[in-house]
Amino acid sequence: MKLVIAISKVSDGNMLIKSDKENPEVISNRKIFLEKNNIDINQTTLVSTIYEGNDFCRYHEIGTNEKAAGMFDDKVLVADALVTKEMNHALFLPIADCVGAVIYDTKKNILMLTHLGRHALEQNGGYKSVRYLIEDFGCKQSDLKVFLSPAPGVESYPLYNFDNRSLKDVTIEQFESAGVTQKNINVNPADTTKDTDYFSHSKFLKGNQQTDGRFAIVAMMTNA
Repeated sequence: MKLVIAISKVSDGNMLIKSDKENPEVISNRKIFLEKNNIDINQTTLVSTIYEGNDFCRYHEIGTNEKAAGMFDDKVLVADALVTKEMNHALFLPIADCVGAVIYDTKKNILMLTHLGRHALEQNGGYKSVRYLIEDFGCKQSDLKVFLSPAPGVESYPLYNFDNRSLKDVTIEQFESAGVTQKNINVNPADTTKDTDYFSHSKFLKGNQQTDGRFAIVAMMTNA
């Protein structure tokens, strides 16, 4: 079994569709980026998050019927994380100023992609993501590996409710509190507010980026 994780860059184009209408440019960006990583857009499901309501830790398991959902428009089940047990079923998350976390059970071959922004972290989203895998799928903390996407640094995006620490630091702390060992947490060091390879909404608002785009993280298990 092979685990594929890829992160798009500004050069790959914007990865977010903002309405329920098809956006040919974004669809093309997604297709080309996925194909570069040997992933078929029709075998991919969008992790679609919203900031309505008061629950930012909504998790769902998906199967074959959800393949391609959200990849050609934004009509998809709203969730803060998706889980799949299927080979060659990719999970795709566009990111603004948040952490995208891939969690992989190396023994059970279960894959989760979870969105951890300020709202989710304030509800202990890193910890809850791990507990969901333990309680619903029987996963063990010692079998879990975590991969974190690029994210804003503490200088540009301090979390006031966490003593002004960074998104990544708080995310790591929550995974460790759930029993994931530090050696099994892999962190992409890029600061999206400084690294021009990545889109950042806060960078756009400050006038340091022309386009308010989104990069994406995608993950898939494959036998190939």
